[in-house]
Amino acid sequence: MKHLLALMLCLMAISGSVRAESSVGYYGFEPDIITNYIGQSAKKLGYVRVTVDLMLNDVANIAVVEHHTPLLRDAIVQILSKEPEESIKSLTGREEIRKRCAEKLKALLKDETGDEIIREVLFTKYLYH
Repeated sequence: MKHLLALMLCLMAISGSVRAESSVGYYGFEPDIITNYIGQSAKKLGYVRVTVDLMLNDVANIAVVEHHTPLLRDAIVQILSKEPEESIKSLTGREEIRKRCAEKLKALLKDETGDEIIREVLFTKYLYH
């Protein structure tokens, strides 16, 4: 009987911790972010189209992110538009860009709200030409 009670308490504790993690939310920018980047020659511009989704620490912060969407979109466009072609087109460059976007967006929302809202920035589609 003691073992059954201990097992039930363990299961309740585990299910409680799972529920705490389930408050993660996602916010997707619509439409996709499209901007030019610097081509190999000064006369050539390329473009990049990125679908960006934010992983939020709490689903309750979706409204806050929606309110600040113009600020966040602008930051992503600024980062992407300053990248050279070789960074845009390489896997390591894309990951570095994603990390810079994550750092910038986290900092902007921290400044605006005082809270850590964004857990991660995800590039779910990444096309360039």
